[in-house]
Amino acid sequence: MTQTPLRAAALTLASAALTVLPAVPARADAIRAQEWGLQAVHAQQAWRTTKGEGVTVAVLDTGVDANHPDLQDQVLPEKDLVGFGAGPGDAAWARHGTGMASVIAGHGHGAGRQDGVLGIAPAAKILPVRVILEDNDPQRERARTEKAGALADGIRWAADHGADVISMSLGDDSESAHPEPREDAAIQYALGKGIPVVASAGNGGDKGNHVSYPAAYPGVIATTAVTHQGDRAHFSTRHWYATVSAPGEDILMAGNDDGYLSGWGTSPAAAFTSGAIALIRSAHPHLSPAQIRHLLTSTAQDTPQGGRDDDYGAGLIDPAAALQAADDLRPAPQKPSSAAYDHTYFGPGPTEDAPEDTPTNWLPWSAAAAGAALISAAFLLWRTRR
Repeated sequence: MTQTPLRAAALTLASAALTVLPAVPARADAIRAQEWGLQAVHAQQAWRTTKGEGVTVAVLDTGVDANHPDLQDQVLPEKDLVGFGAGPGDAAWARHGTGMASVIAGHGHGAGRQDGVLGIAPAAKILPVRVILEDNDPQRERARTEKAGALADGIRWAADHGADVISMSLGDDSESAHPEPREDAAIQYALGKGIPVVASAGNGGDKGNHVSYPAAYPGVIATTAVTHQGDRAHFSTRHWYATVSAPGEDILMAGNDDGYLSGWGTSPAAAFTSGAIALIRSAHPHLSPAQIRHLLTSTAQDTPQGGRDDDYGAGLIDPAAALQAADDLRPAPQKPSSAAYDHTYFGPGPTEDAPEDTPTNWLPWSAAAAGAALISAAFLLWRTRR
C-alpha cells in the first residue's frame, strides 16, 4: 500500500527542536543537577514503588545508540524499517532516538551510577524501532518518499514484539498534515492489544498550531511541553487532542558517541510521558490503555480550569500520584472474543438467551422436537418389524 506523497514528505521529528550543545562533562553536578524534569514530575516519589522493572518501551525514532554508557544493557536489538542512511559512528545517526531513550530509561553510569543521565523509568527496557532518519542525514529525502509506510509498520511490529508502551517523538504538523488510514489502523491495533501509545503534540505553537499526526489519532496520549516554571512552552502546539503535559525545555539527555545534548520540544515531553506509563505498567501490568490514560489525566498537576485545555491537556503528569490512584483500580474486564467487532457495524456479539415467549424462538425448538419425534417413530417401526 502507498502513502500520500505530501504526507510522506512532511513526516518529521517532533523535535527538530533538539539542539546539540558542546559535550557536557559526564559528572553528577553537570548532568543530574540540570535534570529539573524529574523533580517536576515527582519521579523520586514514584521510584519508591517501581523504577519500571519488567516493562519494555518501544521507541519509534531514528535508532538508539545501545553503547552509550547511560543505556548499556538497557537496549534490546533494534528493528530497522528504513534500511539505509547513516550508521554507527556517523554524526547523523541515532542522535534524536538516543536522547529520547535516555529520557525514558537512562540509568547513568560510574560508581553507583551517580553520573550521567537518569531517565524517569531507569529500570525499563528500550526496544528501538527505526522508522525515520535524522534531519541532517543525507538520505533523509529518500527515506521520506521510499519509506513513507515505516511508521505504521513500526507500530504494528512493536505491538507484536513485546512492547508494553509505544513512544513516538515525531509527527507531521505541516499545513498539509492529514490522517493516514494505515497509521490510524496500526494505532488501533496496538491499543486493541492493550498497549498505550504516546506521541508528541507538535512544535507548531509559533507556526499556526496545525494538527499533528500521529498525536491526533484516537486513543493516542498526546503530550504538550511545559517550562521550568510550569508554563506552556511557546513552541508547544495548542490543540483539542492535548492529553497531558510534561517537561520539554532545557532537557539534558544522552547523545550518540557517549555525548550529551540539551534539547527542547514536545519530543522529550512525550518521552517523559512514556516513561511515566512504564512506571504504571510495571506496578499494574493488567490495566488497559484507557485506564492508564484516565490515571494520567485524573492525577495530573496544575489542572486547568474546567479540567483541561488545549495548552496543557489535563495538566502536568504526576506518576507518583497515578501509581497511588492505581492501587484502587481493578483491571478492565476482558471482552468475549466473539464480541470483538464494533456494534456499529457488526452487531452486539453474544447475548443472553431470549425469554421463552419471544415469537422468533419457536422455530428452532419446534424443529428439534419434530426431529426427536421422527427418530423415536423410526426406532419403534424397526422394533416392530423385528
